Amino acid sequence: MPSTWLASLTTLRLGGPAEHVLTISIPADWADAVRTIGQRHEQAPLVLGHGSNVIASDAGHPGTVVVMNTRGITATRVHDTTVDVTVQAGHPLTDLTAWAAAEHLAGIECLAGIPGTTGAAPVQNAGAYGQQISDTLDHLTVWDWEMGRMRTLPAEACRLRHRDSRFKSNPGRWTVLTATFHLTRSSAAPVTYQPLADELGTSIGTRPPVAEVTAAVLANRHRRGLLLDPHGPTARQAGSVFLNPPVTATQATRLSAAGCPTHTDSDGQLRASAGWLLEHTGYRPGYKIADGIRCSERRTLTLTAHDGATATGFAQALTELSAQVEIATGIALQPEPVAVGTWTPTAETVPLQTTVSRHDDEHQHSA
Repeated sequence: MPSTWLASLTTLRLGGPAEHVLTISIPADWADAVRTIGQRHEQAPLVLGHGSNVIASDAGHPGTVVVMNTRGITATRVHDTTVDVTVQAGHPLTDLTAWAAAEHLAGIECLAGIPGTTGAAPVQNAGAYGQQISDTLDHLTVWDWEMGRMRTLPAEACRLRHRDSRFKSNPGRWTVLTATFHLTRSSAAPVTYQPLADELGTSIGTRPPVAEVTAAVLANRHRRGLLLDPHGPTARQAGSVFLNPPVTATQATRLSAAGCPTHTDSDGQLRASAGWLLEHTGYRPGYKIADGIRCSERRTLTLTAHDGATATGFAQALTELSAQVEIATGIALQPEPVAVGTWTPTAETVPLQTTVSRHDDEHQHSA
């Protein structure tokens, strides 16, 4: 009988049994894991980091689950003011941003507080406050399950876009082992996000010290309920449950007039605030969606799980929310969490992206 449940490997604490679980604590463990998976005649495992952006099925996963728990940062000076920083995939992203702030290295300071692992971040080009992984990513070391060997993927080969990458379009082919960033020993990148400027007491375009920006990002996230507290009342969550949806110029004009925040993403696409659309439809912080599932007390866009919750119920809650928003506004919301494990056609009622192998734990709080 399986001794590990997916619920113990995810922040929602939902999910059924995992048949086999392998924890990768040091890079040298990887070769043994590949050998073991090959002996089981599996094409690829389900790979998890912190499990903070997944909905694991009640039925569990019949194959191998790899928990990526490798840690470590290696810095190599390139020039007087530039450093290449190679990070193990299981290293917490927020720990990396804290290290960079202490070293006065700019380029990832606005990613502070995003839960999940560094290896997860490129999968969805995680970003916030006007900064994203693609700004500084140099290359990834990955295991290519199709080719059966380790490869180096330069950043341009990853096809990073707004909350998107080639890893999302072809899930299961690659497992990220390390990520290398090109950081600069300088002041922070120019502030481009007004709430962050307000938090810092400065203006758009200024470049405060890296540590000050990192602290301001964490303070702003805390105020908005965007920090994952593993022991708090909203601990069982997967972050923002919907991506900010793309809208046409006509829709953006209409929504802006009604008070909806809109913005242009890094790809030039107009997007509307998913949180505003939910609240415009009638949902509010603390709103009960179903038994054991409600909107967070801090923000409507985050759903929290409680006693009685199931993964199927959580997926159905997303279906209900998306349907009601589309009825009210004509805009479809795309779920942000990824479905992992075995889902039956009747249970998977929401168009969740599914995967069999990836670090599914990045929160993409589009700030």
